[in-house]
Amino acid sequence: MTSPDASYDVVVIGAGLAGLVATYELLHAGHKVLCVEARDRVGGRAFSINSAEAGIDLGATWFWENELRVRSMLETLGLASFPQSLAGDALFDTGQDGSRRLHGNPVGSPSLRFERGAHSLPIELARRLPEGSLALNEPVEAITVDGDDVQILTHRRELSAQRVVLAVPPALAAESIEFVPVLPHDLKELCKRTAVWMGGMIKAVAVYPGPFWRRIGLSGSAISHSGPFREFHDHSGPGGEPAAIFGFAPCAGLPRQGTNAIAHAFNDQLVRLFGADASNPTEIHVMDWSAEPYTQPRNQEDAGTSSYGNPLFQQPIHNRVHWASTETATAYAGHLEGAAIAGRSAAQAITISMDTRSMTSP
Repeated sequence: MTSPDASYDVVVIGAGLAGLVATYELLHAGHKVLCVEARDRVGGRAFSINSAEAGIDLGATWFWENELRVRSMLETLGLASFPQSLAGDALFDTGQDGSRRLHGNPVGSPSLRFERGAHSLPIELARRLPEGSLALNEPVEAITVDGDDVQILTHRRELSAQRVVLAVPPALAAESIEFVPVLPHDLKELCKRTAVWMGGMIKAVAVYPGPFWRRIGLSGSAISHSGPFREFHDHSGPGGEPAAIFGFAPCAGLPRQGTNAIAHAFNDQLVRLFGADASNPTEIHVMDWSAEPYTQPRNQEDAGTSSYGNPLFQQPIHNRVHWASTETATAYAGHLEGAAIAGRSAAQAITISMDTRSMTSP
């Protein structure tokens, strides 16, 4: 151990929304907690670029009316939301006979967006954590469970805790963290086949001087069978500013072409779909989540989402290490709501366990 200050009740690994919710709840319950994050920022897959008018989301974007935990956090943190723009027709590109106009936008569904971008949620939550409870730029290399104690080795120090919250995608944890004792075989195989939400996707956003598609009765929504981007939506801020369209593409369709090549492919496809007005965006932003080392493991094949919320993820590893990511959530897995559920569930399980132990200790 480096010093007595390196000992905590709980160490939370990962400062995405799940990890921050777990940290906040555990601190509120009176535990000594440290949240360590590999990146130089909080938020994980909730990542936005701020503009003068609204946040431009390069990761998570939406939440829904029935997602009560996210809505409650927005109210508590004083953050505003607005409805996803759906008015107008959608486009359907068959890949054979061009694009067809679909009346009434069957592509989009009623949802809500964050006025300052989805990243504002974890940022504001992190700001409410006490000083010294969050450490950035600190990837975890190993977790050792030794009886009642857990040692967490980061790239610069060793930490000790009674419990750990593993708030990173299971597949990433299984590949990048050394576990002692090793993970049980069934659990390790489950982790490997549990897809990282958004981990295999590329998201691109084109910003324009104005929402030209609205002037011709289009919603900005489109589905394309010709690719490389498969799905498009209006990403404009409140009142149409900034005016933007975003698209999703599976990384397999754009294998390691680099950001500039992806931006050109995205722009070309927007012109094919929406016409010449789409040819001169003021900005194009690209996020290849498959290239993010703290999101997507290097080697993951044949993974899917059917294992999300699996009962094995509800059981602490060696009775000390608790899962908490949107992939492990028992409800709303793959959503920000799922991340919040997973973080709170882990915090509650740890608090109950530690309180019970203190009551039974001599």
